[in-house]
Amino acid sequence: MIFSNMVLIPKCKSRVILFLWLLGITALLNGSAVEARIRRYKWEVKYEYKSPDCLKKLVITINGGTPGPTITAQQNDTIIVELTNGLLTENVAIHWHGIRQIGTPWFDGTEGVTQCPILPGTTFKYQFVVDRAGTYLYHAHYGMQREAGLYGSIIVGLPDGKSEPFTYDYDRNIILNDWYHKSTYEQAAGLSAIPFQWVGEPQSLLIHGRGKFNCSTLTTPSLDAGICNATNPDCEPFRLIAVPGKTYRLRISSLTALSALSFQIEGHNMTVVEADGHYVEPFVVQNLFLYSGETYSVLVKADQDPTRNYWITSNIVGRSAPNTPPGLGVFVYYPNHPRRSPPTTPPPPPLWNNTDPRLAQSHAIKARQGYIHTPPSRSDRVIVFLNTQNTINGNVRWSVNNVSFALPHTPYLIALKENLTHVFDQTPPPDGYDYQNYDIRIVQENRNATSSNGVYRLNFNSTVDIILQNANSMSLGTSETHPWHLHGHDFWVLGYGEGKFDMFNDPKKYNLVNPIMKNTVPVHPYGWTALRFRADNPGAWAFHCHIESHFYMGMGVVFAEGIDKVGKLPSSVMGCGETQGLYRP
Repeated sequence: MIFSNMVLIPKCKSRVILFLWLLGITALLNGSAVEARIRRYKWEVKYEYKSPDCLKKLVITINGGTPGPTITAQQNDTIIVELTNGLLTENVAIHWHGIRQIGTPWFDGTEGVTQCPILPGTTFKYQFVVDRAGTYLYHAHYGMQREAGLYGSIIVGLPDGKSEPFTYDYDRNIILNDWYHKSTYEQAAGLSAIPFQWVGEPQSLLIHGRGKFNCSTLTTPSLDAGICNATNPDCEPFRLIAVPGKTYRLRISSLTALSALSFQIEGHNMTVVEADGHYVEPFVVQNLFLYSGETYSVLVKADQDPTRNYWITSNIVGRSAPNTPPGLGVFVYYPNHPRRSPPTTPPPPPLWNNTDPRLAQSHAIKARQGYIHTPPSRSDRVIVFLNTQNTINGNVRWSVNNVSFALPHTPYLIALKENLTHVFDQTPPPDGYDYQNYDIRIVQENRNATSSNGVYRLNFNSTVDIILQNANSMSLGTSETHPWHLHGHDFWVLGYGEGKFDMFNDPKKYNLVNPIMKNTVPVHPYGWTALRFRADNPGAWAFHCHIESHFYMGMGVVFAEGIDKVGKLPSSVMGCGETQGLYRP
């Protein structure tokens, strides 16, 4: 209608400019221009009874569901999430995993690091820009709430007119998880107890929120006869319907509390094309190994016998878990009935204790040609993090360089910005360990560690190398896989190795040509992983093991950089510790 009523007078350019300005205002009022740039979500977080694996228990939901709603946006969109805490007796915070929060470090969502927790009955507004296309996650970052069901996906597409270096017909999203029947409170109490009570292996594996626990194995009779019901629709297997001949982009993520996983689709190859938001030089796998916090995109072509359906499976690797059944789903060839089971038994998983294929996958992940971000040729600082299990005053803890991490009552970002030097330890943690004398393959005679809430202060814009060094735990012959996640940054993965890192010779083997950039990476048993990143994002950023119980037990650090460049903190992130009374919703 506007165009039909328009009369342009060539000599009157000002009228044309005025018309275009009014046209823009009209679009804004109609919402079209705004909606292309701002994505608004209103969420309520609360406990509800659900049966993800057929056993009914309290689960943390978002708007009634777990996994929560998928955030879908385009690169450079602004995301606004108004989060109401309906948990009644619990605080909450949500971390936007893989989103760098450039210019908004206070909305990273890490309780104790970047914000005070969101109190019961209150509403908190997160607002940030998704500056890069890719596959990301969100999840609780308060206590161990993530494993209670508070998680979901963030899918960021390219701007209009841009294309990806691979083609596919359909885009699908799958989150893998493990599942415990004990509440996070019960688990946390055991981890903090003397004597120590380990959480054990999970009862089930979930594929996009659905699993199958064998109800007949319940050892304790329940007062509620229906507490475990194999016919509950909540635990119907995940089904992915595929049209024969079509290619599917599967965005596969892991948010396990403990387990490293393998993922496969019976009889189908998967071509890996993306990892943590960065394009990968394509390579083909039958089993995709995932560690908690990682995201991948794989291309799968529905090119097998279309008259039958196929198993989708997830299995635990890296740990012996004989009582945890595999996660099962069905790859359904249209028009077969979705409930028709495959005619075969699920394919056998990789050997849980064979690290060779997992190391091979780690080495295979390189940046795609044409999309390589070349790392700086050298670093300004090298920090070696020895991953160990220790004791402190009788409690079992996880430590870095014999220091176990503890959160202060006042979040670091606020304390650093407001120069509240008395609220956390001003002595920085160590940059290394006794490299010459420490034997990574034995149980140490002296297992004692110390606790600290000090931070690593990084020079702004400096280049930092992190060497993750794995070692034996307090159990003989055991070295666990630890997936480490860095907030606020991506890092270059320069290399992996077995045994003790040699700081004189191993750097000569670094891949400085086409290293992948990621935000989460494993350090394999008795091995090392070398990372490099630029400390170019002002803020306070957590770097921690993404296994829930390990971070709870102290396996993490905090980096502080460019604090003088951080803008004015919103009062909504305050209200705890030394900031009590400063909170404004």
